[in-house]
Amino acid sequence: MGNDHKAILQRYLGRAREAVLWKLEGLSEHDVRRPLTPTGTNLLGIVKHLAGVEAGYFGDCIGRPVPDLPAWYADMMADTIEDNADMWATAEESRESIVDLYRHVAAHADAAIEELDLDDTGTVEWWGDAGTAVSMQWLIVHMIAETNRHAGHMDIVRELIDGAAGLREGVSNLPEGGVDYWETHRNRLQNTADGFR
Repeated sequence: MGNDHKAILQRYLGRAREAVLWKLEGLSEHDVRRPLTPTGTNLLGIVKHLAGVEAGYFGDCIGRPVPDLPAWYADMMADTIEDNADMWATAEESRESIVDLYRHVAAHADAAIEELDLDDTGTVEWWGDAGTAVSMQWLIVHMIAETNRHAGHMDIVRELIDGAAGLREGVSNLPEGGVDYWETHRNRLQNTADGFR
């Protein structure tokens, strides 16, 4: 990979996408849809949201609209969509359709990234004046940050569902302590926090 900046950026975006999809594995339809925060954060909704965001940045913003998107995406771009409609899957939207959409958008984005130079520009209308002449490099870095931010949300939601945690498949990036270790660790943190009541 060396100093191929585009390849480095694509690698980090690809790894973030893989982590996002990995957080859905092994869960029931109910669990991927469950809202586990007061604002409704749920795993499948995050994937749907990321598909829409990536379609915007690597589609519309660079004059290469993603074909065959669902109707909610056009409503989102026209700002006529219900608030948070891109943050949850309706009963009519299957897990498979959302995951397929995410993969479809990612493939479209990867093709655009391959074809364009990092210095090529697009326009991000919702950024106002700052959104004119935005380089592909900037868009890729922004999407890496966006995807990793939401992957972090998914880490927490997944841990709340079944205790599963880790960076990505095969790389937990966590101490290998087991259940007893984590219970002891958590209790120590709780006791420390309680000392500040």
